[in-house]
Amino acid sequence: MQSIVSVLLSEALPRVAVITLLIGVGVALANLAVAYGIVDIIARVGRYLTEPANLPDEVGAAVLTNTVSVTAGYGMLAEFRESGLLDDRATLIAVVINTFFGFVQHIFTYYGPVLIPILGLQVGLMYVGARAGISLGITIVGLVAGALLLRRYEYDSSAIEPEVPDEDGPRSHREKLRHAAAKTGERLRSIVPRLAIIYSLVFVALEYVDLEGMTAIAEPITALIGLPGAAVPVILVSTVDPTSGAIAIAPLIADGVFTAQEAVITLLVGSLISLTVGTVKRSIPFQYGIWGAEFGTKVIAVNVGLKAVFIALSIVVFLLI
Repeated sequence: MQSIVSVLLSEALPRVAVITLLIGVGVALANLAVAYGIVDIIARVGRYLTEPANLPDEVGAAVLTNTVSVTAGYGMLAEFRESGLLDDRATLIAVVINTFFGFVQHIFTYYGPVLIPILGLQVGLMYVGARAGISLGITIVGLVAGALLLRRYEYDSSAIEPEVPDEDGPRSHREKLRHAAAKTGERLRSIVPRLAIIYSLVFVALEYVDLEGMTAIAEPITALIGLPGAAVPVILVSTVDPTSGAIAIAPLIADGVFTAQEAVITLLVGSLISLTVGTVKRSIPFQYGIWGAEFGTKVIAVNVGLKAVFIALSIVVFLLI
């Protein structure tokens, strides 16, 4: 067991540094996009998403940013919420719509180059297809929710427009950059202390609390749905590290212990159970750091609830086919 100082220096500090950098990029992009009018150009593409959901066009830029960096996309949404463009309801719906576009990024950075080669083409494509369907289903829920819950909403786009005194005329490039940097620094000063404190608490707690004990629920689930006994250790490994779970099940697929369908179901059960561990390790510190405890709890509840429902539906679908 590592010392508290070792945990903070080796795990919490690097994570906070990386996330701070990405949030800073997202917030800076939002401020620069507003200052130079780029947000209006990008919003034209994202309008196909924002209009059906009754969201302001500017949110389209944040949604599309998720295909490059989920953290940066969240940073942009946080900036729009803090500036007053979005209220809590509209922000929650925008977060839900983000889901599929965040998944698209992982196709190129994780699923394609890492997971499919490990699992093999058939099982890999089946599993990635299931995950894509889950993400797309959640995004569609967000679009429907926006269409129903944000009717007749009026947004004040002037909330994110740069303030330019009439007597001074338009800002120069240097002034725009300085203004964007100042606003980004101000936002980071409000976010980073929360990130540092919460990540430190979470990683220290993980070092002294056995979260793997929560996965004892795996055995009755596998028995209930008729999976091979070998599914239990795979699920336990997947709960802690999805890549290790894929590595563990790959030879069992080749040896005929699992059919392709059973392998996908096993990995989905692992991802369902891992929502608990993932929420503690990643979602709580990240969401609390960006939004604060009150709104961050709402975001976590919505995200985790929708993921659990759609993963469970996917498991049912694979059991029926």
